[in-house]
Amino acid sequence: MIEVLVVDDDTRVARVNAAYVGKVPGFHVAGEAHNAAEALRQLETLPRLDLVLMDHYLPDDTGLAVVQEMRRRGHQTDVIMVTAARDVSTVQAAMRQGALQYLVKPFAFAGLRAKLEAYAQLRRTLDGGGEAEQSEVDRIFGALSASSEPGLPKGHSPTTAELVRQSLMSAEGPLSALEVAERTGVSRQTAQRYLKLLERTGRARLTLKYGDAGRPEHRYVWATRG
Repeated sequence: MIEVLVVDDDTRVARVNAAYVGKVPGFHVAGEAHNAAEALRQLETLPRLDLVLMDHYLPDDTGLAVVQEMRRRGHQTDVIMVTAARDVSTVQAAMRQGALQYLVKPFAFAGLRAKLEAYAQLRRTLDGGGEAEQSEVDRIFGALSASSEPGLPKGHSPTTAELVRQSLMSAEGPLSALEVAERTGVSRQTAQRYLKLLERTGRARLTLKYGDAGRPEHRYVWATRG
């Protein structure tokens, strides 16, 4: 069984998330925590812990601060962020601190199940140990993405797709490929490729901004925005 710690400041949400975890075969809720101090205390006292579902907005600190302190103390427990934090800077910080996945609230059971099933697949992929050829490395890095982004075309990174998606969702208005590139840290060409993908799948809308001369500028807005 994969032992999971559920961290959320809202006790009701924590119970719901714990119930979701319990419905996925192979997973067991080892504990719940509702603030940063309690999460760190459980990390020290639980006999075994494989995965933390980490909220970001906690009453006494942030979830990312907890992850930093975990690593400082030598805990290599895996982390999936489960939070309402949508700003790209938080997503980027989570990536840099080693969060394996990032699930934005609110979500349905299917969303969390996909993340957990992908995580379980990753663990199975890593169980063999030993050295890895490039094909095996690709399989390891692709294990988490396979279930979380089933419609993502070959050659596209789920992490980059999430960064671009978050940049649109957090924007107050339409963004150009250059603006998305500046917000996410990817190249303009990469931003353009992912924006076109979001447009093709109906998740983003293309708008045109006409200037004094030349071709109109392509700008993109998240599909749910007016």
